[in-house]
Amino acid sequence: MIDIRHAESRGKADFGWLQSRHSFSFASYYDPAHMGFSDLRVINDDRVLPRAGFDTHGHRDMEIISYVLAGAIRHRDSTGNEEVLRAGEFQLMSAGRGILHSEFNASDSEELRFLQIWIEPNQRGGEPGYQQKDFGMAPGLTLVASPDGADGSLQMRQDARLYQLILAPGAAQEFSQQPGRCSYVHVVSGQLQLGDVEIGPGDAAKVSAQPAYTLRNVGSEPLQALLFDLA
Repeated sequence: MIDIRHAESRGKADFGWLQSRHSFSFASYYDPAHMGFSDLRVINDDRVLPRAGFDTHGHRDMEIISYVLAGAIRHRDSTGNEEVLRAGEFQLMSAGRGILHSEFNASDSEELRFLQIWIEPNQRGGEPGYQQKDFGMAPGLTLVASPDGADGSLQMRQDARLYQLILAPGAAQEFSQQPGRCSYVHVVSGQLQLGDVEIGPGDAAKVSAQPAYTLRNVGSEPLQALLFDLA
């Protein structure tokens, strides 16, 4: 079964310095039909004005992935990490028993756009952790995060895998889904055909009870998407 969520149906938040679109219920946006999918709890598409950002705040017991689409994030946390996360880079912060951090647009003139993703962990407590990596733009599926850090991926505390999908116009990629598992596909840019439906930027698809499916770029520009393999 393939269930489509179109971009325009997502929750919205406008704070002036921050424009955000919520794929799942978050903060003041509440929709009982969209509380998450398996262990995937949050996908926020955030646009942040120059020099603005999120002041120091806390998290615990959550795997938090940031993926920068444009601009750069200046990150600081209570474990001593002070990093700049640039376009194309992924960051995985394991909150563990508790961590404080801040995130600001690192530019004085350019807008920051990034996806913030929360995945519920399969263990509570433990030491907070921080990882950061640029996986490039290789065609096909690239493993970004996994429970065992396979193939140089970021290691997360959950039986889930995050892939980056890059397809040239006309190219296709098969994905085999193990029995009892499900997928969530979020389109970043381009036009994706999934089964007999076509989805575009900001759209997403929940895929369940389907052992294999084909992802095809049906647009005239390169396709970029994130694919979550979930228990």
